[in-house]
Amino acid sequence: MLTEARNQLRVTIQTTKYALQREMLNKVTFISNILFMILNNACFIVQWIIIYSLKDNIGGYSFKQIILLWGFAALTYGISRFFFIDSFDLSDIINSGKLDNYIVQPKNVLIQSITSSVEVSALGDMIYAMIMLFIYGFSFKNLILFLFCGICGALVIVSVATMLASLSFWFGKTDMIAYTINGLMINFATYPEGIFKGIVKIMFYTILPLGLTTYIPVQVVSNFEWYYLIYILIGTIIFVSLAFLVFYKGLKRYSSTNLMNARI
Repeated sequence: MLTEARNQLRVTIQTTKYALQREMLNKVTFISNILFMILNNACFIVQWIIIYSLKDNIGGYSFKQIILLWGFAALTYGISRFFFIDSFDLSDIINSGKLDNYIVQPKNVLIQSITSSVEVSALGDMIYAMIMLFIYGFSFKNLILFLFCGICGALVIVSVATMLASLSFWFGKTDMIAYTINGLMINFATYPEGIFKGIVKIMFYTILPLGLTTYIPVQVVSNFEWYYLIYILIGTIIFVSLAFLVFYKGLKRYSSTNLMNARI
């Protein structure tokens, strides 16, 4: 089991490396994509600077916590899109028959199918996230907690995207459902938790697990408690396990389209 996991990790790293090398062939485009993403994120922070110049606290968040919130939102978004970008197009991969390419390979079908390419602009999100951490207050402890929570949050996002896309095994094209819910998670992740009430807030800790991806991680760094980390770790394991379960349950229903595409 350990050897198999190590081999799968090696394959995934090599796949990501080659995908990144392909993107770096045009260095101007590569660098500009990263810089424009950083600039795009920075523009949104300006609005919060203006808002906090009028009010010291919004939804229970100070301005430093908003900085941290944006850092986590950018980090989880960046990691999920850079390493697992195809999880957000998995519905199309299933419906178009491109999944055939991965089924015939002696590796984990799900992991291979969602890590075969990268999104360069997501590097800009990750760099921006680190800038936000430095602005908030850099320390080795904060860095470790920031990266741990960010990786867990990204895995949760990818798991949700995978489960939604896997519905295509049963219901055909579900890309619009996946696109809508993934979009909602991105849009709401940058707003203070306290401005949401009632059923909406409950939804953010269940269907749209923003609690795991951003809200609780902010508390981990700003007001550390061990049970926050335990909650995040257990929640991540549950979502990742569900993603594998749903995907492989659906894979049994998959019918090949005999579409042969070469992968380079």
